[in-house]
Amino acid sequence: MRPNEARRALTTIAGAGAPVRRAMVGWSGWDGEGRSPHVDAMNPKSTRRTFLRLAAGLPLVAALGGSASASRAPMIGRLIERSRVHPRISDRVDFISHALKGRPYRANTLIGGPTVTERFVVRDDAFDCVTFCEVVLAAANARTFEEFEVALMRIRYEHDKVRFDERNHYFAEWRRRAIEKGLCRPVEIEPDALIEKTVNFRHFGERRISIGALSRQAFVSNRDKLEAGDIVGFVSRRPQLDFYHTGFVAFGRNGEWLLRHASQSKGRILDERMEVFLAANRVQHVALLRPSEPTATAGRG
Repeated sequence: MRPNEARRALTTIAGAGAPVRRAMVGWSGWDGEGRSPHVDAMNPKSTRRTFLRLAAGLPLVAALGGSASASRAPMIGRLIERSRVHPRISDRVDFISHALKGRPYRANTLIGGPTVTERFVVRDDAFDCVTFCEVVLAAANARTFEEFEVALMRIRYEHDKVRFDERNHYFAEWRRRAIEKGLCRPVEIEPDALIEKTVNFRHFGERRISIGALSRQAFVSNRDKLEAGDIVGFVSRRPQLDFYHTGFVAFGRNGEWLLRHASQSKGRILDERMEVFLAANRVQHVALLRPSEPTATAGRG
């Protein structure tokens, strides 16, 4: 999709004339298995609460049909510009994700559902774990805000079309399609587990999936093969859910191994000791991705 087509699909969240109903399915950024990964955003009371929370934040983009530029998206535009000094995409991911630390966590920022028209939403004022990874990866792939829009659409939707049934609702499909599109590649650590599940895709029915994953022990023992900017997905222990959380691998100034993520429990984007997160959430398996360098067909088309 060309930049002008992407702009025509953009929408404002806050400040609309009437509340917009939202529907969330799949992984929604919960950073603990004890919390429900699903939000009934089609419930009227839940929808009202969600809208009031969203209205408290300022939208990044222009209204549907208007233009969207770096001047109207100062944070993302500035980060894209400043990240150019880093030649490797992994370094740009690390730089951009670090700059967003402290931004608040907010669930249900995407708009659309089986009976609700899907809107292409971009915002830099609040994130869940999914939108945090999407925005950072798209910005790291871009040289301009227009390229960022196109990259974000390619990351979020299977065929780059703004439709609810095209959105990557689950990390299993998000991960597979990111590899197919050349946006990411597997980290070269041999998986030591094959997890098979029948996942309930709610509006899309049940699907049988296989996840090549690393056990927690293998993940920890192969820490030296990881890079800042690698994407880590945490496999759910629940029988009908694939993953329940995601974030970026990061390292502190003294080599501390960190998870940089949009944390629902902490209410913001932050760095957390990886070992602490693994222990607190009794993580058993993870899956890894590494951002690929942009090409004409993978993020900068």
